[in-house]
Amino acid sequence: MDLQKINYQKELDKILDGLEEEKRVPTLLLHSCCAPCSSYVLEYLSRYFQITVFYYNPNIYPESEYEMRTQEQQKLIREMKTGYPVSFQEGRYDRTEFFRAAAGFENAREGGARCMKCYALRLEESARAARDGGFDYFTTTLSISPMKNARKLNEIGQKTGEKYGVKYLVSDFKKKNGYKRSIELSREFGLYRQDYCGCEFSLAERRQKEQTV
Repeated sequence: MDLQKINYQKELDKILDGLEEEKRVPTLLLHSCCAPCSSYVLEYLSRYFQITVFYYNPNIYPESEYEMRTQEQQKLIREMKTGYPVSFQEGRYDRTEFFRAAAGFENAREGGARCMKCYALRLEESARAARDGGFDYFTTTLSISPMKNARKLNEIGQKTGEKYGVKYLVSDFKKKNGYKRSIELSREFGLYRQDYCGCEFSLAERRQKEQTV
């Protein structure tokens, strides 16, 4: 099957339709990059899953930024009404893990090879945590961003899921106005919305663009 032609939202719809016929509520480990991106995903998927938000983002720089985003994630979970209750699990914050993954790609453009390595790093750790925690599925909020490559994310997620024996929930959360809804929810909950992806390379690129405007 040509992965480029897959409509991941339609594939997700099929899975969710099937879940409604089951008698038990499946568990989902949801890797989250930040509270704003997770807002719509939690609103959407908590009707079908018992969700644990897995906050594993060793790419984020500086540490103060990481701490702020972590706090915002927990704030959202506390304040947001969801279908089924949502819990929180924090992963390691060890930036050497990100630097090992990004080695040799430090100068790659944003959205290029370095980002693919970062996706793979975070999805592999999520799959490992999902396996160890006995979750039925795992996935990531990353596909909600118009700047993120949903095809690549799903390709990496599915391969990683096969490696660890956990089903990857395919998605393209920007569909169905998901990104627009995440902005609305961010305003509703007063969430901090960052203006760069997270790593120091994306921050430097952002500052460089600001200087040229």
